[in-house]
Amino acid sequence: MTSKTPMQSDGLMLSNLIQGYWRLGEWDWSAQQCLSFIESHLALGISSVDHAHVYGTPSCETLFGQALKLDGGLRDKMEIISKCGIVPSSDKGIAHYDLSQQAIMASVDMSLSRLGTDYLDVLLLHRPDFLMMTDEVAQTFMLLQQQGKVKHFGVSNFTSSQFSLLQSRLDFSLVTNQIEMNPVNLTVFETGILDELQKVGCRPMAWSCLAGGAIFNLKNDQIVRLKQVLNTLVEELNADSIEQVIYAWIMRHPSNPLPILGSGNITRTRLAIGSLALSLDHEQWYRVWCAAKGQPVP
Repeated sequence: MTSKTPMQSDGLMLSNLIQGYWRLGEWDWSAQQCLSFIESHLALGISSVDHAHVYGTPSCETLFGQALKLDGGLRDKMEIISKCGIVPSSDKGIAHYDLSQQAIMASVDMSLSRLGTDYLDVLLLHRPDFLMMTDEVAQTFMLLQQQGKVKHFGVSNFTSSQFSLLQSRLDFSLVTNQIEMNPVNLTVFETGILDELQKVGCRPMAWSCLAGGAIFNLKNDQIVRLKQVLNTLVEELNADSIEQVIYAWIMRHPSNPLPILGSGNITRTRLAIGSLALSLDHEQWYRVWCAAKGQPVP
């Protein structure tokens, strides 16, 4: 079992692990099968779910909403996170970002309709929009909050300066920055964003923890080095899988990240929960780091 953990001083509680639903459309489930999976991870304590209005064709939010309709009592047992800001390509133009008030409001209304709910627990700005009018975004957040459509706000894939700029316009705290964190791509550890989040007491959500499956599917030199170290750590930590060690490695960071799980296999969900009991020491953590870098620390 996992449990809920505070994100900020404003009372928001999310589960230690978050169930991602960006691949829901690929799982080819009926509404009943989706409902069964939801019930299973809720029973394990994973109450927070991650969506975005651009995930899936058909929309993953729509499929999820169809499952929720089968049990009206489930909505109150979970925290729904969704994202806005990405405009897919169409006959009218290329894919782009749009964080104007009109676009944000329309995206939220679309997500609420698809999910069959009156509110989102958390709305994230999916990607930085270089044309973002920060004061307009802040006003939009306030309006959505006043309308009762969104309880909390955050961002995704924002740099430290972008995060800081938006936060400077708000009277309340952004609750998270959802960022890529995994042993294959170490960029996030070196950009300063994790330092900024710790400075303001904001916990990140970690997406692509398993590097999109690269750790299991690729065979380049970096992956070979990582798998060798990770397999050794499985034995040292008495873990059940490489996946557990990776999640534990991510959660070892002092910013206290919340990993997002991407699998629709409840067995893998249970394995992920086992990572909460693992603890890497400094030397073990840096062994993974050095394997990823292909060289010792300077």
